[in-house]
Amino acid sequence: MKILVVGSGGREHALAWKIAQSPRIQTVYVAPGNGGTALDGRLENVAITDLHALADFVEKEHVALTVVGPEVPLAAGIVNLFRARGLKVFGPTREAAQLESSKDFAKSFMQRHAIPTAQYQTFSDVQAAHDYIASKGAPIVIKADGLAAGKGVVVAMSLEEAHSAVDMMLSDNKLGDAGARVVVEEFLAGEEASFIVMVDGKNILPLATSQDHKRLQDNDQGPNTGGMGAYSPAPIVTPELHARVMREIIVPTVQGMAKDGIPFSGFLYAGLMIDDKGNPKTLEFNCRMGDPETQPIMARLKTDLLTVMEHAVNGTLDTIELEWDRRTALGVVMAAAGYPDAPRKGDLITDIPAETVDCVTFHAGTVLNGDKLTTSGGRVLCVVGLGDSVKVAQKQAYAATDLIHFEGAQLRRDIGWRALKR
Repeated sequence: MKILVVGSGGREHALAWKIAQSPRIQTVYVAPGNGGTALDGRLENVAITDLHALADFVEKEHVALTVVGPEVPLAAGIVNLFRARGLKVFGPTREAAQLESSKDFAKSFMQRHAIPTAQYQTFSDVQAAHDYIASKGAPIVIKADGLAAGKGVVVAMSLEEAHSAVDMMLSDNKLGDAGARVVVEEFLAGEEASFIVMVDGKNILPLATSQDHKRLQDNDQGPNTGGMGAYSPAPIVTPELHARVMREIIVPTVQGMAKDGIPFSGFLYAGLMIDDKGNPKTLEFNCRMGDPETQPIMARLKTDLLTVMEHAVNGTLDTIELEWDRRTALGVVMAAAGYPDAPRKGDLITDIPAETVDCVTFHAGTVLNGDKLTTSGGRVLCVVGLGDSVKVAQKQAYAATDLIHFEGAQLRRDIGWRALKR
């Protein structure tokens, strides 16, 4: 059987790596893929990004199923296009993907369906936004309405920071169309967790819990990034909290989308903030798996992912249960020099250790030129260690990152610190 994974990041490498383990797989294509997928003999990179050309490729190669990794093709309507051509694809339609592609859509949806989230208002007028911020005070959160590649959220701890974020997005147009409207919302204190499920339009299959580390530096210092590391499971999500999130957030979201005439299928990611009393609120929705959460989650999944994907596109997710490795998986992101503002490209990467049962390295911003592997983006690698405890998994991951070399590499040394503190 042939499968296509769309995307080029660490999330897509992890998904393709897991799907390729199925005994029924003939080829896993990755479009466009990266240096890591190019080096894996079970995967084949396809240098196509145009959506119509991808659909042509799927028809020509008799690809059985397409899995869409990133948000941009989803927002551009890849699922609508593939379905119109009778092709099996897992992901939300363009309309359903608005849960991620428009912060304003997501917030008004949550308000309409009584899904717990932060209070907010949306602005396209600069002065009105400034006046609202002045009336609310800091800390406060400023979000670009559209997709901004992880750069559209500013958690402003001072009024000065909040006002300059509004100016950057609305006045200076630094984020283009994505920042033509801004959502200003209340700051929520607490601990974050990533809650990811698979949805087939009706049935919901939860994946293992995880926790991401958004800030660039240790102790959650420095700028927000796309994520500097993650681990699974996340001990903050107790069985009681898990049941509550399903009841108060996930189920009402899936039912609400269906009620609004926009049935949701695909990966649904709720970024949660859990306060000191254990109450969860929704920070954001993503219509895809998280990156870097996917890497440790896939490293723990024991069930054949191809089988799961078949159930997902056939509307039978209620007939399958997932089996997980009991161990903790902890992923450490190695980022390029200059990340997140101006990541440097072209640095030579050497000494990535071979995959073992305790450690695997997923590629994101890498490219293979001949036999030379070089950096090609902000987050370069995600090194995942597995162990019987967070401490052991952490030790496995950092033992591998200490071997890997590229000039100016940045990484946090405290991934998993909240779990260790518990």
